[in-house]
Amino acid sequence: MANENQIFGSSVVPFRLVFIMWLSFSIEFFYNIDLGFLGIFPRTFHGLLGIFFAPMVHGSLGHLISNTFPLLFLGTLLYFFYDRIGGTVFFNCYFITNALVWLFSPRLSYHIGASGLIYGIGAFLILFGLLRQDFLSLIISLVIILIYGSAFLYGVFPSDPRISWEAHLFGALTGAATAFTLERNKKRVR
Repeated sequence: MANENQIFGSSVVPFRLVFIMWLSFSIEFFYNIDLGFLGIFPRTFHGLLGIFFAPMVHGSLGHLISNTFPLLFLGTLLYFFYDRIGGTVFFNCYFITNALVWLFSPRLSYHIGASGLIYGIGAFLILFGLLRQDFLSLIISLVIILIYGSAFLYGVFPSDPRISWEAHLFGALTGAATAFTLERNKKRVR
């Protein structure tokens, strides 16, 4: 059974990012500042900032809330069950996803929010569990499929021009590629 320190430690990174997301939104709200310029604007020099800052910027309270809970849940699962590789997975899903959006998104508009990271972590947890095929990893995969499966599948296709399906798609691809790479390299950890 996990102790409280292990549970708390596994949620530090996701909680820090969520704190920064809420702080950024609060600054936008209370000071009437639009931080959307910190999003990813594909293939432009100023859009490079978004590779670092886009997951911290959200367009509305609903957008922020819809990213908060999945990020806390999936991020905590990642660091709790795969603590030795959690940092690598998080880094890849954050930066590689955003770099791919910057390089390949056909839409020349700002892409903001943490959903690319969420899709990346979710895809990693699902696929890594299926590849490892141990009981606990399969249970994690199954739980995530049951909770988020249809949303993940639906979200990688264009449906709403205000939603960056590109971030969802590149996040899922990055998470899947990370799962394949780590499993292939035999970094079998729990």
